[in-house]
Amino acid sequence: LKKILIFLQVASTVVVGKMLMVLFPEAMKRYILKQGEKSRMNQNPKFSYENWGPTFFSFQYLLFVLKVKWKRLEDEAQEGCPAPNTTVVATSGEVCHLLDFMRDNRPLILNFGSCT
Repeated sequence: LKKILIFLQVASTVVVGKMLMVLFPEAMKRYILKQGEKSRMNQNPKFSYENWGPTFFSFQYLLFVLKVKWKRLEDEAQEGCPAPNTTVVATSGEVCHLLDFMRDNRPLILNFGSCT
């Protein structure tokens, strides 16, 4: 049910965004560039709007956003429910899942810290 609701939300956003890009291309370009400032995409001179702007609200955009949002559903921890088996990267660079570190019936302890 959650996946269906996410699909409807993302699909409606893509449809409305695509319509606005067709009807008001300059206004949408300004809006997308403003969003790019938040992520600093605009600061790379080799990465111009023409390279990435038109991909907003495309079918590939829809699929990517759905994939990310659906994956995040699996990452939500709920009290009384099993722990999420999120993807992690080991210090060796190997990509694995959190529960891969479980051993027998011993509890898994996560320790978060900073190296800086």
